[in-house]
Amino acid sequence: MSVDRAEMVGGGEEEAVTTAAATASVPYYPIAPGVRLNVRSGPGTSYPIVRVLPEGSRVAIYCQTPGTWVTGPYGRSNIWDNIASGEYVSDAYVKTGSDGYIRPRCSS
Repeated sequence: MSVDRAEMVGGGEEEAVTTAAATASVPYYPIAPGVRLNVRSGPGTSYPIVRVLPEGSRVAIYCQTPGTWVTGPYGRSNIWDNIASGEYVSDAYVKTGSDGYIRPRCSS
């Protein structure tokens, strides 16, 4: 991520640098090949779909939480990955290299 100083207004440089640093520290993981992945508003299949990730997408996982059990390309899991505010995907479709939690638990 680059920050264009010409776009900075009113002392926002420090905030932009902090945001860039925070984003850089969150690891990205690939979703299963050939999958268009539903992103839901909560950690389960009963939550509405808010968007669909295209094939070949990579996601940042900010935190993880238990939810509906799902079977996918990477096994059966009840772990749901928070990829943005109010956006969750089943960990069974994300290649994290682990069957368990790899990020902090989401706070309620």
